[in-house]
Amino acid sequence: MPSPDPARSVRSDARRNRDKLVAVARAAFAAADGTVALEAVAREAGVGIGTLYRHFPTREALVEAVYAAELDDVTAGAPALLEQLPPEEALRAWMDRYAAFVATKRGMGDALRASVASGRIATPATRQRITAAIGAILDAGVASGTLRPADPEDVTLLLLGTFLSTSGDEDAERTGRMLDLIAAGLHAGREVGYAAPPPQAK
Repeated sequence: MPSPDPARSVRSDARRNRDKLVAVARAAFAAADGTVALEAVAREAGVGIGTLYRHFPTREALVEAVYAAELDDVTAGAPALLEQLPPEEALRAWMDRYAAFVATKRGMGDALRASVASGRIATPATRQRITAAIGAILDAGVASGTLRPADPEDVTLLLLGTFLSTSGDEDAERTGRMLDLIAAGLHAGREVGYAAPPPQAK
């Protein structure tokens, strides 16, 4: 029986540590109101701060890894949702996933802006991947007769406008209502559940 390869074992442990650090950082950035301490990320991941810095020498490097993982998940989510739900429901569920991606970006703060400014994160490429995901859902909906034809880039801009306008709004229900309105506008033939806010007291 061949003996285990020590080098392979080390690489496997290193990969698990890296994946755990990215997973913990994703959750921390999404929930953060301010700067996330890297020491807290390492502690929650069950590794020392030295291990974190071996994988991610700077805060920007960790942010870039989290951003890449989040973007992969949100774009891969479109075909996955289409396998589980009708297109009109997949669209609305995907919007919520995209909203979570945007929330995580906000938690990355200055480090993310520095990575974008340096060109290490290419925002045009991100926009293209997001728009392609939306386009795949719209195409499926048009084919099934449940969604009306629309330019995916227009929908991307509508979503970005929604997230921008509610970036300082603590009422998550407002964001949800706005996404319901967009989904209702894209639906062919029937209203998608839009819950209007209660009337204001006079």
